[in-house]
Amino acid sequence: MEKDEELERIRRKKLEEMMKSLRTSKEAKPKIDKPIEVTDSNFYEVVKSGGLVVVDCWAAWCAPCRIVSPIIGELAREYAGKILFGKLNVDLNRKIPMEYQIMSIPTILIFKDGKLVDRIIGARPRRALESAITKYL
Repeated sequence: MEKDEELERIRRKKLEEMMKSLRTSKEAKPKIDKPIEVTDSNFYEVVKSGGLVVVDCWAAWCAPCRIVSPIIGELAREYAGKILFGKLNVDLNRKIPMEYQIMSIPTILIFKDGKLVDRIIGARPRRALESAITKYL
């Protein structure tokens, strides 16, 4: 139990450092080029970090989620500095999926300036995901 608390503390500190660098750097925005781990406890901080934030809600046992995951990784690399991508494991985090009424996975939540603007339910080809997300840039 203590290891879990310590791991969560380390994760939260690392996320706080990343989010602080995003807020304080105006001229050279750091480029986060891979999806960050989103949890019930850091969800609102991530979503309200500003700009376009995409949260992939997934589970390890979900085959369509395993199809979408590498696409999200590719998009995170290509749109680093423009879009922040995150991954929320719905098996480990129950509060946010209930709040956003996520009944099917994968579900991709798209936030702009802290507000939910769209959701994509189910696996989609890369081109379809990319155009659905980038139209909010």
